[in-house]
Amino acid sequence: MILTGVFLICILFVNAQSPNMARDTAGKPFITKNLKAVKDTGEEKYNPNKAVIRSAIIPGWGQITNKKYWKVPIVYGALGTTTYLFLRNLKQYKDAKYAYELATDNDTSNDHLIIQPYYTVKDQPERIRVFRNQVRQNVDYSVLFFIAFWGLNVADAAVDAHLKTFDVGNNLSFEIKPGYSPMANTKGISIVMNIGRNKSSYLTSAKIP
Repeated sequence: MILTGVFLICILFVNAQSPNMARDTAGKPFITKNLKAVKDTGEEKYNPNKAVIRSAIIPGWGQITNKKYWKVPIVYGALGTTTYLFLRNLKQYKDAKYAYELATDNDTSNDHLIIQPYYTVKDQPERIRVFRNQVRQNVDYSVLFFIAFWGLNVADAAVDAHLKTFDVGNNLSFEIKPGYSPMANTKGISIVMNIGRNKSSYLTSAKIP
């Protein structure tokens, strides 16, 4: 019985000395709360994946989600240019292909269907063939550049989204500060790493009625 009573008294004493519980002068308890936890529960956390997915679906949507509106014209300028080059090269390829077919069919009655500038070299179909192959290669390049710019659009949205949630507050554990060495009497740059944080900047008290 004596041991049981001592055990209960110890439990009460430990609970009374809990770091999350304090008492004011009137004897009423206080509960300390983590400000960061309150902020996290009070505000919706930003999800970087949202910007990435949106940018993959519609170019520029991720930049708008990150509120980087000035990047949207750059995104559409790059994609619009590659789209224009693709359509232009594709048309030239089709025209050159058709002109080469007419120039090599051994039928002069349909040579009038060959458009310029291929008509002037209709007697040199090899030149038309070489140009056709070059334009066909440009079509492939324009598609690759379009895909690359789309991917850069997604990557840019991903980087901005993750930097948006990066901690740049005053409580960073890694800092670069100007330093001074008394022994060498020289100035330089020092790297400071803080192990642990000041609890007083994170704790507040809320009175229980």
